[in-house]
Amino acid sequence: MLLFGSIMKENSPFELELIRLKETDSTNNYIKHLPLTKEMVIVSTEFQTAGRGQQGNSWESAQGANLLLSILFSPPENVLANNQFILSQAISLAIQKTLDEYTNSICIKWPNDIYWNNKKIGGILIENELHGKKIERCIIGIGLNINQEVFKSPAPNPVSLFLITGKKYNRDEILMKIIHHFKSYIELIKEGYTKAIVQSYHKVLYRNKGLHAYKDENGIFYASIDHVEPHGAICMKDESGNMRYYNFKEVKVIIDNLELPN
Repeated sequence: MLLFGSIMKENSPFELELIRLKETDSTNNYIKHLPLTKEMVIVSTEFQTAGRGQQGNSWESAQGANLLLSILFSPPENVLANNQFILSQAISLAIQKTLDEYTNSICIKWPNDIYWNNKKIGGILIENELHGKKIERCIIGIGLNINQEVFKSPAPNPVSLFLITGKKYNRDEILMKIIHHFKSYIELIKEGYTKAIVQSYHKVLYRNKGLHAYKDENGIFYASIDHVEPHGAICMKDESGNMRYYNFKEVKVIIDNLELPN
């Protein structure tokens, strides 16, 4: 089943195309073959047979319960390959801001997992198509646990909005709020206000205060988050005052003796 729709934001020329699928292997795989007919193209599905997260991590989702989608768009010209992490911060903030309307304690676990307290409610996978230093097209895959009641996979800490609040939610309403907020952050990027986005990202970053347990190739250590680099690397200050820099997948969060990969 395939439905097409066009949605225009109130009082704005912003336009998007929305494609709904009953089932697909991956919305990221599907959308990468589509032309960019509007400012944004969105593909959502009721079920993914090969849902994935960062660097091949699997993603469990009950059919018809959650938000599974991909966004295709052309980033602002001032976003180049070496500062593309601002796009990750923008979509993470858009999701955090939206879910924060329904419950408390929604935060962003670096680089772009969405957390409620110590549990994962959502994940993001970004794939950029580059032409030299310029990002021609950006594909953002999103999985958000909205109405799922039971998780059967061995994932260590999943949670859904339903399990947090005991209520079921209109997924389309949540989707449109995310897109509205994301568009607002993209406009800020176009106008050069990236510093405000970076500050907002750090403010809602998981474990943004105090010393916490982490693990790298040398073992467990305790550190506080200092900042995140424009290209996405995280900078931590350990107990000895040393600065430690990590790229994606180079450090793990330790929660109750569980190792949670980034």
